[in-house]
Amino acid sequence: MTGKQKIAGFCLSVFLSWTTAHAQAANQNGMVRQEMGVAWHEAWPKLKTAIQKNQMGIVSRASASAGAKGRGVIIPGNMVIGVFRNDFAVRMLAASVDAGIEAPLRFYLTETLSGNVQLSYRKPVVTFAPYGAGDLAVLARELDEIFARIASDAVK
Repeated sequence: MTGKQKIAGFCLSVFLSWTTAHAQAANQNGMVRQEMGVAWHEAWPKLKTAIQKNQMGIVSRASASAGAKGRGVIIPGNMVIGVFRNDFAVRMLAASVDAGIEAPLRFYLTETLSGNVQLSYRKPVVTFAPYGAGDLAVLARELDEIFARIASDAVK
């Protein structure tokens, strides 16, 4: 094996270790990431349609890239979308007032340097886990299913 082959093998092993560690960290903190397969300008309309189809409300929307563009600075696209619904809010607060700080739950659109768009969200069961089990855990499982459907619909 030549020196170049050894270096290439070492670099590959470092990259694979980093990729595995990154995936494990994402799984541990409950993050779900999916490629949307659309251009940046198509991502928000697709996600908005998926949210509405699954009868959730859009509570907030913020974009550092839009704000930067207004200042003449161009950065890859990003947008945080707050999503919830009042009947879930009432149930959440009945189960744990402290958990209210987590609402609305969020989707995150990010544009990579290569122009791909990624849709991310933290699983509600992970988000609400620190606040106890019982009724809140039941609610979180329901929201997990809804958020998974929204993401699935958005990436179709």
